[in-house]
Amino acid sequence: MAAQRKYLVRDFNRYITCYLCRGYLIKPTTVTECLHTFCKSCIVQHFEESNECPQCGIQVHETNPLEMLRLDKTLEEIIFKLVPDLREKEEQRELEFWRRTKSRGNGEGGPITKRARLGDDEGEEDEDGRGGDYHRSDPQIAICLDCLRNNGQSGESTVKGLMKKFIRCSTRVTVGTIKKFLCLKLKLPSSYELDVLCNGEIMGKDHTLEFIYRTRWRLQEESAYPMVLEYRPRIDFG
Repeated sequence: MAAQRKYLVRDFNRYITCYLCRGYLIKPTTVTECLHTFCKSCIVQHFEESNECPQCGIQVHETNPLEMLRLDKTLEEIIFKLVPDLREKEEQRELEFWRRTKSRGNGEGGPITKRARLGDDEGEEDEDGRGGDYHRSDPQIAICLDCLRNNGQSGESTVKGLMKKFIRCSTRVTVGTIKKFLCLKLKLPSSYELDVLCNGEIMGKDHTLEFIYRTRWRLQEESAYPMVLEYRPRIDFG
């Protein structure tokens, strides 16, 4: 009877390590265009600067490569079974990271971090009054944020178009949050006043994206996907 061959973890390293960080794949995420797999954090960070796969160089998507990523839960479970204690060590590192981050922000990171990481006490709010899940489990919507340019408009030179104008976020996000996001990305003062429009109509700051989609965008005869929101410097009508 032939003896069974024993395999070492290093025999599989080429299949379970990340091309970018050279470590074991953490939350392995596959690019659907070429099927190369990377750590989720590594490939998301890479796509902030490039639209090409870092391994083969293929253009993943012209404008939003994040749309072409898929989490590989099966591979993740295989890696955790192959590498002893990797799951526990990674969870501990992540927990310690969020604890340090929270402690710098509000002095207490432990309980808040534990709820956010492990999903316990779903629906509870932290000391700042925010839900622990940060809307991660909400239905998502893809939107396009387009700069509305009018000739001779005051403030036009200040407000530019976004380098990456396609984003995906929770349907519960409000127009007020979109304005804050735009000010951050465009390096505008937080007090800078913007109008956000859908189909030429100015949207109120408390309108959610779901409300806008259902009442403004979907009802249009030629509405397409993703939903387009336009922004411009606020116009004072006196």
